[in-house]
Order: sequence, then C-alpha cells, then structure tokens
Amino acid sequence: MLPFFSLNAILIAVFAILFYRAAQFDDCSKWVGILWAILSVALSLAMTRWLHWGALGLVLGQVALFVSIGVYRVIRDR
Repeated sequence: MLPFFSLNAILIAVFAILFYRAAQFDDCSKWVGILWAILSVALSLAMTRWLHWGALGLVLGQVALFVSIGVYRVIRDR
C-alpha cells in the first residue's frame, strides 16, 4: 500500500480532484466527473504499481489522459 503521506498518494489525490473539478467546470454531469476521477486514479495506480514509473510516469500519464479526453470531446462535438 501507498503510505498516506507519500508523494505518489498526494499526486493521485490532487489529479483525481483536478479531473473531477475539470468536469464540473466543463458543465458535465456529476457522473462524468466521477468517471474522469476514477480514470485518473486507475491510470495513476497502473503507472506506479504495474509499470513502476514513479511520480514522473504518474504525471505523464495524467497529461496523456487530459489530452485524450480533449481529443475525444473535440471528435464527439463535430
């Protein structure tokens, strides 16, 4: 388990909150915000636990998730 005070645990919580708030800012439903937060946490755990990339991999994965959500929304709105 991740210690509560580790850098990775703090980053996971910060990015989950960031994605939830981004969905609210984008006027999406509450469920979309929860989905984005779950995707963020799942990606963070995959990067740190399975791939062992650490904090840098966690941040890069979050950037990739942000870009992929943006690309999906642009394609969907066409």
